[in-house]
Amino acid sequence: MTSSPLTSLSTSALVDIEGVRGGVDDELAEHVTRLRALLAGVSDDVDHLADAVEVMLSGGKRLRAAFCYWSWRAHGGTPGTSEATAVLRVGAALELFQAAALFHDDLMDDSDTRRGHPAAHRAFAARHDERGLQGTAEHFGMSAAILLGDLALVASEQVFAAALADAPAARAAGARAVFDLMRSEVTIGQYLDVLAQSMPWGVDPAADERRAREVIRAKSARYSVEHPIVLGAVLADASDEDVAACRALGLPLGEAFQLRDDVLGVFGDPVATGKPAGDDLREGKRTVLVARALARAAQRGDDETAALLRARLGDRALSDDDVRQIAVAIDAAGAVDDVEALIDTLAGRAFALAADRRWPAPAGEVLVALAHAAVDRHA
Repeated sequence: MTSSPLTSLSTSALVDIEGVRGGVDDELAEHVTRLRALLAGVSDDVDHLADAVEVMLSGGKRLRAAFCYWSWRAHGGTPGTSEATAVLRVGAALELFQAAALFHDDLMDDSDTRRGHPAAHRAFAARHDERGLQGTAEHFGMSAAILLGDLALVASEQVFAAALADAPAARAAGARAVFDLMRSEVTIGQYLDVLAQSMPWGVDPAADERRAREVIRAKSARYSVEHPIVLGAVLADASDEDVAACRALGLPLGEAFQLRDDVLGVFGDPVATGKPAGDDLREGKRTVLVARALARAAQRGDDETAALLRARLGDRALSDDDVRQIAVAIDAAGAVDDVEALIDTLAGRAFALAADRRWPAPAGEVLVALAHAAVDRHA
C-alpha cells in the first residue's frame, strides 16, 4: 500500500477530521446534561455519579467512534447529512459502552488509576472515608463502580436506539445485531479474563498464550476495531461482501491494537498512558507478552527469569525498581521482539486486506491512517 501524508498525523488530528471528535463529544456532553437533570429529580445526593461519568467520558482517543465514522464514509456515507449525525451518535454510544466496560474492568482488575485519575472504585472509597460513612470504604467503592458501569451501559443503549430511530428497518436491524453481538462478546471476554487470572500461570506458556489471545479477541479486538468498522459499513448499507471484508481486516488489526496496549502496559510512558508504568505487572495481567517471556525462558533454561516472573507477577507491592527489573527481564528474554513481530504480522495482514478494498478518497486514506495510529501509538 502506498503511504499517505495522513499517516504522519497524530491520532488526535486524525479524529478531528470532519469534526468527528467534536460531534461525538457534543453528544456525550448532552448525555451528561440529561443525566444530571435525571439525578437531580431523584436526590440531592447523587450528582457525583454524573461527575464520575463525565470524568470517564472526558478521556479517550475516540478511536472506536472514528473507525465507525470513516468506515461509513468509505462505504458511501455523505458528510453533513442527517445520516452523518446518526453515525456520530452511534460513535457516542460506542464511547458510552467503553465507559461502562472500563468502570467494571478497573474494579475487576483492582486498578488504582484510569487516564490519570483515581479509578472510580478508589475515588468513591475515598469519598466514603471523607464523609465518615458507615460500613467499609472498599465495599462502598466497589458498589458505586458497578452501578456507574450500569448507568453507562443503560446510556449506551439509549443513545444507540436514538441514533437509529429514523433509519430504514433493514439498516437498523443490521446495526442492532452488530451492537448486541459486540456487547455480549465483551462480557464473555471479561469472564474469560477473570478465569485466566484464576488459573495456574507459567506451567504451560503455550496454553497461557492461547488463553491470552482468546481474551484479546473477545474482550478487546472485536469491540475496539472490528465491530466499529463493521458498524460503519452496515450504517452505509454496504454489501455482505464488504461487511465480511471489514470483519476479516478488523480482527487482526484489533489484536494488534491490544498487543500494543500490552507492551505499553509494561514499557509505556506514564505521562502518555495515564497509568503508572508496570501497573499490568502489579495487577498480574495474563498477557501474550508475559507468556512469551516465560516460553523464551523455558527454551533457554533461564530458571532465574522464569522464577522471577512466576513469583512477582501480580504482586501489588512491586516498587518502581522491581517493575524495572521485571521489564528488563522480559525484554532480555526476547518477548518484546516476539510481540512486536506478531503486531507487524497481524497489522500487515489487515493493511493488505484494506489495500484490496479500493475505498474512495479521502475516506480510505483516513481509515488506513487510523489503523496505523492504533498499532503504532505510544499511549
